[in-house]
Amino acid sequence: MDRTRLSAALTAAALALGGLVATSTAAEAADAEVARNGGFEAGLTGWSCSAGSGVVVSSPVHSGSSALKATPAGSDNAKCSQTVTVKPNSDYTLSGWVQGGYVYLGASGTGTTDVSTWTPSASGWQKLSTSFRTGASTTSVTIYTHGWYGTAAYHADDVSLFGPGGDPVQLPAAPTGLTAGSPGSTSVPLSWSSVSGATGYNVYRGATKVTSVTGTAATVTGLSPSTTYSFQVTATNSAGESPKSAVVGATTTAGGGNPGTGLPAHALVGYLHASFANGSGYTRMADVPDSWDVINLAFGEPTSVTSGDIRFSLCPAAECPNVESVADFKAAIKAKQAAGKKVLISIGGANGQVQLASTAARDAFVSSVSKIIDEYGLDGLDIDFEGHSLSLNTGDTDFRSPTSPVIVNLISAIKTLKAKYGSDFVLTMAPETFFVQLGYQYYGSGPWGGQDPRAGSYLPVIHALRDDLTLLHVQDYNSGSIMGLDNQYHSMGGADFHIAMTDMLLTGFPVAGDQSKFFPALRPEQVAIGLPASTQAGNGHTSPTEVNKALDCLTKKVSCGSYATHGTWPALRGLMTWSINWDRFNQWEFSRNFDAYRWS
Repeated sequence: MDRTRLSAALTAAALALGGLVATSTAAEAADAEVARNGGFEAGLTGWSCSAGSGVVVSSPVHSGSSALKATPAGSDNAKCSQTVTVKPNSDYTLSGWVQGGYVYLGASGTGTTDVSTWTPSASGWQKLSTSFRTGASTTSVTIYTHGWYGTAAYHADDVSLFGPGGDPVQLPAAPTGLTAGSPGSTSVPLSWSSVSGATGYNVYRGATKVTSVTGTAATVTGLSPSTTYSFQVTATNSAGESPKSAVVGATTTAGGGNPGTGLPAHALVGYLHASFANGSGYTRMADVPDSWDVINLAFGEPTSVTSGDIRFSLCPAAECPNVESVADFKAAIKAKQAAGKKVLISIGGANGQVQLASTAARDAFVSSVSKIIDEYGLDGLDIDFEGHSLSLNTGDTDFRSPTSPVIVNLISAIKTLKAKYGSDFVLTMAPETFFVQLGYQYYGSGPWGGQDPRAGSYLPVIHALRDDLTLLHVQDYNSGSIMGLDNQYHSMGGADFHIAMTDMLLTGFPVAGDQSKFFPALRPEQVAIGLPASTQAGNGHTSPTEVNKALDCLTKKVSCGSYATHGTWPALRGLMTWSINWDRFNQWEFSRNFDAYRWS
């Protein structure tokens, strides 16, 4: 080859090589960061965490000013994920920095082999990395982090997915198949068909957005009886919100009218030791101060755990030397009622285990409770089932359709009593936190068994009777630490516990972390906070100052401390205490503080 030809050949080779280099550079330039908000500097924007398990914290962080903290609980492993658009037949690298025990990083929906990597322990920031290739028709992939069941919280930061960016996400289509189920007097259940590409749905009542969900069902609450409403649904994803669905209408039932009619806007509820003294001394009905708006007679108890046969009698004179006669007791009840007070029989208590495991027990309960109400001329019923009265059978996993006999029979019995006595019948409940708020983490024995079957077992009762329920006053005492909607544990004795526990009732929550099984919020006028009246009355006594802080936060959104409530509820009904007797023993500190509190 002569010099001319050699020079030309080298020039051609150089051009060819240059072309290859240029082509390679262009290919590399097409690779980009695909994950959104991987450093969590925009909070949880773009991310979805199971059971509300994730929060953004300012320390520790790997870089920037924010990182993810996610806390596993019960059957939830604190999975935080986002779905991103990708290109088919393309290579991607997934990485992230993590801290904590048992932290996983992975990708699903790749169209080939889904991948994950993990560390059993990272006392400091540790980088996890893996890679995958998308399938021939794959256009989206879900990347995620998660911990392990029942372990401590983990942290993640600087999550990255590097590779070719996918085509822009398209707006989802409007949902179809919107249907209204059987309305209650204050709620309407809705369901619709899933929409391809949607990651969530907004529910509208008229022009007002009332809730957002990730599944294809929702219950709209806080409605008025005998009223017609119109509803629509939209689908959402990272591109925005779809057009609205077709309108569906529904009319709420008359129900039991307005539960709570006859109560003041803010009421004080107390238990009167009518059948025993309990170290606090006996208080006659006539001596109960006018501060008390609802007086619950403690207690009606069963002849045996499973009989359903409830009996009530006044405290024996040997235990309560100053007990009044039955005639004087009945006369004092009538005088209280004439002054606008409500007097109820409370069934159960710590020693009164009631299990309506058979229809015979159910019928005996209705008959015997009716007899007590009629004999003493009472206004209604308080359900204070504790201990092992309520539990969920294995496989009973949906609070909306319970199957356990003790639950089903109790609901049936109360509905029968409500129907018998009509719209003026007052129904209250006083469950412990274990049976209500713990349901945010655990429900019954769980999907695999092994959990305490009593966990969350009041939820199906409350839900089935929510349109008949006058007051729910959960006992915010004698309780272990409970996880709130902020996925932090809260302990009794201060305002924070009452704020977090009450916020759960007024906001609603996914049961056992399952977003498709959402326990809807109660109306604020149906909710009162339950507290002990003195240090002798129970564990978790709260000082008047802390009680007032809790009320200020919930009704005015001030004095909330570090907890961020999901609303403000000036119509919160009030307070309940165990008990009137212990408040008298403590120089009426509890009731006097309630009387002095300024609600507005």
